[in-house]
This record gives sequence, C-alpha cells and structure tokens, in this order.
Amino acid sequence: MDMTERISSRKNGYIGHLRRLGSDAGYRSETGETALDGEKLLREALSSGCELTGVLMDERRPLDWLPPGTRRYSAPAELLGYASPVKNSPGPVFSLRLPQPRLPGRVRSCIALEDVQDPGNVGSVIRTANALGIDLVVLVGDCADRASPRCVRATMGAAFRQCVAETDAQGLACLARGLGLRLVGTALTGTAVDIRQAKLQAAAVVIGNEGHGLSAELLRLCDETVIIPMAPGSESLNAAVAAAIAMWETVRQGS
Repeated sequence: MDMTERISSRKNGYIGHLRRLGSDAGYRSETGETALDGEKLLREALSSGCELTGVLMDERRPLDWLPPGTRRYSAPAELLGYASPVKNSPGPVFSLRLPQPRLPGRVRSCIALEDVQDPGNVGSVIRTANALGIDLVVLVGDCADRASPRCVRATMGAAFRQCVAETDAQGLACLARGLGLRLVGTALTGTAVDIRQAKLQAAAVVIGNEGHGLSAELLRLCDETVIIPMAPGSESLNAAVAAAIAMWETVRQGS
C-alpha cells in the first residue's frame, strides 16, 4: 500500500519545489517539470499518460484513485494554498513532466505563434488547435512558457495531447520546408488575400505578437501573406483562433 507523507511546514522540500515550479521558468526548464492545481487537470494528465512526480492533497480530502507508486503528500488547506500556483486553490496540487507528443506521419496543418507574450493566449491557441485537429503548434522566438501553470490551465488539458515545438524564425522556415508546408504570414490590414479565401492545405500559418504582429525577419521568410479581417476592438487572440478555424475548414474540404 502506498504511504502518504504528511507535511506541516512551509519549509518542507516538496512545498518549496512546487512554489519554484509555479513561479520560475528557468527552474521548470531545468527540472523538466511544472506545477498544476485541480482534480480535473490531474485526471486529464493521468489519462494522457503524463509522468506524475508528486501529488499534494488536502488532508481532509484524500484521493483514493491515484495510481500505485504515486508520491503522495497531505497537508492542511492553508499549506495547500501556499504551495499552489493559483489563488483560492481547490487542490490537489501536483507536479509532473509534460509529455512530448510525436509528430504524426503526415503533417497537413500547422499554427505558429511568434513572440506571443500572454500565457493565456498561448494556452488558448494550443487548446483550439487540438480541438480542431491541427497537427502541429510551433512557438517561435520569445513566446510565453508553454509549461507555465497559467498556460497549461488555459489549454484545459490539451497541453498533454497536442504536439508543440519551439524554435526561432529560421528554424520555423527550415521546419516548414522539411515538412513540405508553405509558410503563410498573417496581418490584420493590407491588400493580401482574405484568409477565408486562401488555400491553406499543406500550410503553416504564422500569427504575430499581440502588439506588433510578425517580425520583419519572419515576414521575409514567408511564402505569402494573408489578411485576417477583424472587427474593431477585437483581441489579437481572435486572429489566431480565426486562422486555426480557417485552416481546419480548408483542410477538411480538401480531405
């Protein structure tokens, strides 16, 4: 029978580990782990085959369904909240290693984000891409950390399933060529073809930074540019979602 270690001090090593994972991107990269909160995400992680490295439970609500071999900890609710990366923690708080889903044998569709800073935006695009069956998401340049608790929460579990790669502008161009994909840049204004009329089969559609759009370097590397018409006041995140839906519609009609 698996034993549960009770924690009563903020100075406990696992508590410190969870807090660093929740706040320090460098530490997440060094350990290959992240910290998350909530039973729904925990169940999603387990069903997706993620490697759990520890689970901290409210001592009043032990979990009897954790798989054998799981490192289990319990603590008072106050300590659970202290360790959690979210406010008003429902618990449990847990640490895991994000899986690295492999590319499918044939990549027909790809959404790339360049320098998108908001982890909620990055997570929402990963979730949308996964829901629509987009084969690959690529994070280019200085995007938000996809392993951050806020980003993973925004994916609603898609972070455990969606294939995501990270590279720079030149690396994206090389990846697209290697996969036989055209590199399609997006803009919100201009004279290029409307994305709703564009042919997006075998394409990697690139969305730029929330405030500045695509960099000049990446635009030069693109094979073509399309326009995503946006209603006044719409957020840039909507552009990424619109691109994903347009790509999905094109691929679906061409399959």
